[in-house]
Amino acid sequence: MTQFYQNLQKTPDKAQALRQALLTTKQKYPEPLDWAAFTLIGEAE
Repeated sequence: MTQFYQNLQKTPDKAQALRQALLTTKQKYPEPLDWAAFTLIGEAE
């Protein structure tokens, strides 16, 4: 979540911020158990 909020400060696109946070987390923790539960609910704007 920390990475998500850091990305959100750089771009107002919530979906893109979450995607980048997931990709970063996935590199460090390749198991889906560690990153797959995070979802975006609502509008991605």
